[in-house]
This record gives sequence, C-alpha cells and structure tokens, in this order.
Amino acid sequence: MIGVGGSVAQGFEAVRDAFAQAQANDEGGAQLCVYRGGLRVVDIWAGTDKIRARPYGESTISMLMSCTKAAVALCAHMLAERGQLDYDAPVARYWPEFASSGKAEIRVRELLSHTAGLMGFDPEAEIAPADLFDWNKCVDALARMRPLWMPGQASFYHAVTYGFLVGELIRRLSGKSVGEFFAGEVAAKLHIDMWIGLPVTQEARYAPHFRAAGPAGEPNPWPNLLAVRGVDTKTRVAQVLLQSIVTTESFIDMANGDRRARAAELPAGNGIGNARALAKMYASMIGTVDGVRLLSERTVQRARTPLTDNLKGPEELSNLSSGDPQRFGLGFELPRRAEPMFGPGSFGHAGAGGRMAFAHPELGIAVAYVCNNMVWDGLSGPDKRWIGWTQALRAAVGI
Repeated sequence: MIGVGGSVAQGFEAVRDAFAQAQANDEGGAQLCVYRGGLRVVDIWAGTDKIRARPYGESTISMLMSCTKAAVALCAHMLAERGQLDYDAPVARYWPEFASSGKAEIRVRELLSHTAGLMGFDPEAEIAPADLFDWNKCVDALARMRPLWMPGQASFYHAVTYGFLVGELIRRLSGKSVGEFFAGEVAAKLHIDMWIGLPVTQEARYAPHFRAAGPAGEPNPWPNLLAVRGVDTKTRVAQVLLQSIVTTESFIDMANGDRRARAAELPAGNGIGNARALAKMYASMIGTVDGVRLLSERTVQRARTPLTDNLKGPEELSNLSSGDPQRFGLGFELPRRAEPMFGPGSFGHAGAGGRMAFAHPELGIAVAYVCNNMVWDGLSGPDKRWIGWTQALRAAVGI
C-alpha cells in the first residue's frame, strides 16, 4: 500500500486506509483534509508531483480549478451579511454598465446561481484565452452582452464567466479585487495557504496538474460531439458554449506553463492552495474554527437552498441533458449523482479533474480533496478516488 503522510484522529483510521488504497492506483498525488465540529480530524497526503518528480506532500499547493468559485461565493455572502449586497437587487444597482442589452432586471441571485444567461462570451467579443488576463476587457464584454435566455428561466454552468461576473460585483462594492478581498478577509483571518492570484514567492510549492493527452494535432472534437448529440452548432447558444469549452481547455493547458495563469486573478478557476486550506474555509462557514466564523447560520441556509431544481438548460442545448444536471444554490453546488457529497444538506463545489470540497452543517463536517491528476470528467458519476474514503468517512461520523 502507498505511504500516506499526515495524521488522523482516533476513529478515522479507515478513512486514511481508503485514501491510501485509492491513491495507490493514481500516478499523481492528493491531499485530504476533514474538519468535524471545528477540529481537524483528517489531514493526510500521498503520491507524486509527477511533473516536478518529487513527493506530493504537506506543503504542496495545486490549482483548485472550480473549487475557486466557492471562495468567490463566500466573499459575496460576506458582503451581503454586511448589508452591502442584496441578493434580490438588480446587478445594475452596483454595476450600472451591466444594465445594457436587456440586463437591467438581472438580479444578483441569478449571477450566483448560474441562471443569468451569460454562460460564456459572445464570439464577436473576441475574447481569446490570453484575454482572460485582461479583467476590464472581460467584464466590459459581459456588460455589453445580450443574455442567451430569459434570466432566471434556465440554468447552465457559467464555467468561465462566473468569476468575472461575481468578482466584478465584489470589486465594485469593496474597492478591492476579488483576490485582494479573499486574501484579507478570508485567508489572513483563517491563516490558510490559498490565493486567487499566486504570489511569485509561492511558486516553488506549486505542483502542476497533468492529464492524458490526445494525439498531436488532433482537431477540436467538441463541434462533432455536439452535432452527434443533435445540437445545432450554428445557434448563438451553441457557439458560446463551444467557445467556453475551448477557453476552459486552453486555460487548463496553459495554467502550468504560463506564469500569468497563476498570477492573474481568474476567480472562476485559478485559486491555488491545498486541501487543508479548503477544508478550513468550509469549516469556518458552518461553525467557529480557531475563533473565526465567517458566515451566519441564516446565510448558510440561504446559500444552500436549491434555486435550479425546477429549471432546465436552454432549449438549444436540450439534447445535452444527462439526467444528472448540476444543482445550484447561491454560488454553491448541491448534491447530485456525480457529486454526492454527504447527501441532502451538503453544499460545496467540485473542480475539474477531481478536486472536491463541501460541508454539511448539521453534521459539522467540512471536507476537501485536492489532486494533480486530471481524471474526473464530471459526467460519468463520482471520481473513483473519492468513493472509498467518503464511505469510510460516513461510517466514522455515523451516517
């Protein structure tokens, strides 16, 4: 069995064993951290930083992908608790330019719940992957954009644009970029190693991610894949989706080689940290950790209230329905077959390739799993690496 570093509290030994078994079949590395009742009960790591040929250890940090979206949601909820942000207010109250092109009535809650109809950039905005580093260009393009559907009437994952949309609200209200706000109001208070915009001083700790590569020169397969499913790829909605997919894939590929992809603030997905940081962040939302609690019970309840269960995707993409759609509250994912978390009551967010973090307030549990091997596709059920230790963890806490 693979060697596992770190420690577990008494009664959680089976979690460590299951984690070790899963990582024994993984050519990469991973960390798992669990808080219960504000105390850290699991803090373990194993495997390899394959790209840099060294152990994946306690001090390793990795890109968190879309787990970053939960950190952005947390910042927005903190502003709401301070009375600066109203979930039911028009976005244009805080960001006047956003009112153009029929968006005057889009509410803050529709940005947070992926129902605003702005799931990608219009092709005519000419936002190339490298343009993601230009914050103003991206938010200006979204301010000008006409929604792809009637806001609030459909739901589809805003994979790339979520960070710009909610991040711009945070910037307008706080006077700080989302990375600056998170650094001062969350990371510093919790003393966690997590950044949205990685300082150069932390680069040596970074473990690049990796994934199976397709044949060299292989054309973009997505247009054909959509066409096979019966999607008309000439519609505006499909064109925006295709561009969003290409942008996401390009970002994942350049995140290791281009320092800008780690240094810039791309709050839809370039948060960098470790499982210890993510788990403590979630623990601070549902209880007090080291004297710090970041959200009230009332805010957490609102954040995990389902907002998309009665909505479908846009009609043009109806043939893509998997029978297991993403479910959203205010900025957080809710349990589904591919992301079971701890069932009803859980809230959290997964990240591309297999990252996962969530909390369950009634159980007092906060969990984070971070990895560098991009395995999970988000479509064919849970990541196999999660299954054993989640079952052991359920048994350890009596569910």
